Amino acid sequence: MGIFDWKHWIVILVVVVLIFGTKKLKNLGTDVGESIKGFRKAMNDDEKPHEPTVEPVQPVHPQATSPLNQPHTIDGQHQKVEEPIRKD
Repeated sequence: MGIFDWKHWIVILVVVVLIFGTKKLKNLGTDVGESIKGFRKAMNDDEKPHEPTVEPVQPVHPQATSPLNQPHTIDGQHQKVEEPIRKD
């Protein structure tokens, strides 16, 4: 015998039903079931591979390959200059 005996579990179940009532237990079971379904759905959504995004194809013109028509980027660094505080 021990705590895993089926008779002990019946007594525990009867005590829980007397304390909480069947209506609260039914609502609790429904909430737990919905939570499990939501968790499974979220896990299945994560496992599906995402569809690659297709970028629109732009026509290639002979002038598009020249370096004059390419966008220019300016690289630089921003430095904060601390000025001394003046007391007037």
